[in-house]
Amino acid sequence: MKHHGGRPVWRAQNLWRISMNCRARANPPATYRWRRDSWEIKLMEQPDEHYSLVGGNLVINNPRQKKHAGTYICVARNIYGTVISKEARVKFGCEYVNEFPQEERDPVYVKEGQGAVLLCAPPKAWPQEVTYRWIYNEFPVFLYTDRRRFVSQKTGNLYISKVEAQDAGNYSCFVSSPIIGKSVFSKFIPLIPLPPDEEWAETINNTQIDIGSEHTMRCVASGKPFPFIRWYKDGYMYGKGELKFSSLTFDDSGMYQCIAENYWGIKYANAELRVIACAPTFEFNPVRKQLLGAKDGRVMIECKPRAAPRPRFTWTKGKELLFNNSRISILFDGSLEILNATTNDEGVYTCFAENDRGKANSSGYLTITEATTLTEPPEDTEVMVGDEVVLRCAASYDPMLDIAFIWAIDFRVIDFDAEWQHYERVLSDDGSGDLRIMNVQIWHEGRYTCTAQTVVDSDTAYADLKVVGVPGPPGVIRVDEIGDTWVKLLWSKPADHNSPILSYTIQTRHFWALNEDDWRDASTSPAFLDGSLEKAEVTDLYPWMEYQFRIIATNEHGSGEASIPSLKIKTWDAAPVVSPTDVAGYGGRNGEIVISWTPVQPWFFSGKKFGYIVAFKPHDAYDWWYETISDPETRRYVHRDTYFVPTDEDFQVREFQVKIKSFNVKGDGPYSLTKVIYYPRDVPTESPTDVYARPVSSHEALVWWLPVNISKIIFLAYQVKYWRKYDDPEPGANRIFVGANVNQTRLENMLPDAHYLIEVRAFNGAGLGPPGEHCEMFTKRPPPPDPPRMWRYVSWTGQWLYVWWDHIQYDWFGNISFPLYYKVMFRKTGYIYGKVYITGWHFMDFPMPQFGDYELMVRGRYEGGDGPIRKISIKGKTEILQ
Repeated sequence: MKHHGGRPVWRAQNLWRISMNCRARANPPATYRWRRDSWEIKLMEQPDEHYSLVGGNLVINNPRQKKHAGTYICVARNIYGTVISKEARVKFGCEYVNEFPQEERDPVYVKEGQGAVLLCAPPKAWPQEVTYRWIYNEFPVFLYTDRRRFVSQKTGNLYISKVEAQDAGNYSCFVSSPIIGKSVFSKFIPLIPLPPDEEWAETINNTQIDIGSEHTMRCVASGKPFPFIRWYKDGYMYGKGELKFSSLTFDDSGMYQCIAENYWGIKYANAELRVIACAPTFEFNPVRKQLLGAKDGRVMIECKPRAAPRPRFTWTKGKELLFNNSRISILFDGSLEILNATTNDEGVYTCFAENDRGKANSSGYLTITEATTLTEPPEDTEVMVGDEVVLRCAASYDPMLDIAFIWAIDFRVIDFDAEWQHYERVLSDDGSGDLRIMNVQIWHEGRYTCTAQTVVDSDTAYADLKVVGVPGPPGVIRVDEIGDTWVKLLWSKPADHNSPILSYTIQTRHFWALNEDDWRDASTSPAFLDGSLEKAEVTDLYPWMEYQFRIIATNEHGSGEASIPSLKIKTWDAAPVVSPTDVAGYGGRNGEIVISWTPVQPWFFSGKKFGYIVAFKPHDAYDWWYETISDPETRRYVHRDTYFVPTDEDFQVREFQVKIKSFNVKGDGPYSLTKVIYYPRDVPTESPTDVYARPVSSHEALVWWLPVNISKIIFLAYQVKYWRKYDDPEPGANRIFVGANVNQTRLENMLPDAHYLIEVRAFNGAGLGPPGEHCEMFTKRPPPPDPPRMWRYVSWTGQWLYVWWDHIQYDWFGNISFPLYYKVMFRKTGYIYGKVYITGWHFMDFPMPQFGDYELMVRGRYEGGDGPIRKISIKGKTEILQ
């Protein structure tokens, strides 16, 4: 009885089941028992919820560390004796894949034509089941294995049987654990093929040739000066240059040496020439016993006996001697050719070969089958990009034969295993082998050839597939001329994809665009850009603004991909044309004149040193007072006149006229509309009512109220004051001023989980009006201080990145706000903006870019606001970091 044991060590962590194999070769069959730590497991008498026996295999369901860790032994027994297995240990541990060492890998130098091994030296991993692939030059370009290149799934080493010049590059061993979903890879190993030593350009090899044959022996060597060639036969000088034999004899057999020599050295090549003679024999290559030929086709029956010198050939059909005629020919190499075969040609064919040393013959039976003919060849077809098309191909053939359909595009045979995403065979029992092309793309256009082939004959037909779709991207954009509000662009036409281009659309993106995808259609001259154009003028641009341009072509099928953006350019500067808006103000009791406005947006600056000129004067005065403000973000100016002390009369009749214009180095812009401002006589007498507040997060709230009746008194703004009811003194409360035409605002910088009081008053130059009734509210509890736990699963699956993080655990009795969902951002490294995803799950798939460095960020969204961010970097061309 012979015993075969299981694996020596098992580690268990988050596994549902462990199976340990045990099999004994025994007659009669053995019975099995298992021991753990020298104690027998009572499987027969007392069934266990964890242990079960399947054949001789021990299965542990839902293993637990305290109960199932230990050393296991299988015991096999029959009437002749008992044997035990090797020990198997079950350990509970963490799943991990260590990182590769960070030391640089040494380059591997190997001569072209020789074999090479690139060592993986993988890091430790548990579980030990990992897969190995190799990255070529950059991630995620993986090396394809073939007959010449092999990756061992035991060691991870890369084997190249015959190094070629095209193998030069950098290689990295990529180790993936399918169980824990983690991948690591090594530093790149440079492979440097070296040119082979200088092999003769043409040399001699051992040759066996028939007696009486013609033969030429030639040696050519490279070198400077050009080498001189001489010959030795069996150690004696034999000739120079090239050796020619018109009719070989046995005396010509021997060892030949070719010697190439110049001033710098000498090189030898050796080979044996063996002249043979023998009677014809079909022992090694008889005529095939079963011969097949297609009706109305060409039949070739080979006759290739071994014979020296060359024999004479004759053929018979049955007992009839065959001669050359218009349909039957005996070729020089002895083969028999039959043209336009019919069923009358069926029968036994015998080839006779004879020379001066003897003769021999060999026979085979010829059967004529029905010809293979395409009954439904493929037809020329037009298809839209993204659609599906089926090219028909059906044939009639002899039922005793098997048929295969071979498809090629532009004479390249389609590999259905490698190109399964787009190509599929559609086979049926009625003798058809159609081709289905799925999700058709532009590059699928071409000539498709269908070949119906049996072992006897074949038939071929072709059809042209025309793929139509939206145009490709226009060529490189060149900025020809630049003005202050216009530029002239030139571009080259894109591929029209079999549909004429109808029009172009030019899009712009300026310096203040919110994100890199914020492109807008531009105004052009001419307004409609016909498909025949290759230049246009872009108008209505901002002066002194940085721009990029791109172009989109459109045909009857839609708009294509945009061109690559142009280089960044800046329009010329000009005087501003936009003035500030919302001009307002008031006079105060201390003689101040307060003037406010909404600043001009940066894209209207039009030039350097942008600022404002504030002009104002009393209503009854002739001259204006001017104040220059150089900060373009300024919103307010306060004028103080120490010589003016307002009286009650001033508060009744005093009014000012105010206007503001912008300027830059190129000149001044237009004034705003003139605004009349007053010294208000009295403070507001009414208070806002129905003040209501709602928390937005742990540190923000919204507050709104019913507005004051502005027809009764002049007032300018509302003051909103807020403070913690029990923890803050009211004099130190936060204050916000909002315009009189607004009846709501957002409160910020509040503390979480706090009780707040909110007060709203009307305000003008004379002072604050009476407060309304205080509003009370509680801010929400804060988000947790830590982001979601570290990523558990990051793996590469071709075009998609799969990410998995731990769910946020919520404590109902804690001081953390309730989690609502997750916010995930995927953006290019160095960019502020990116695409944001909202999900309630704790995993997502992302379309993985092929190149560039990216960042992936996840944060929880809670009732109290956004939580902290967890981030990983995806390093294009190098590695995935966690």
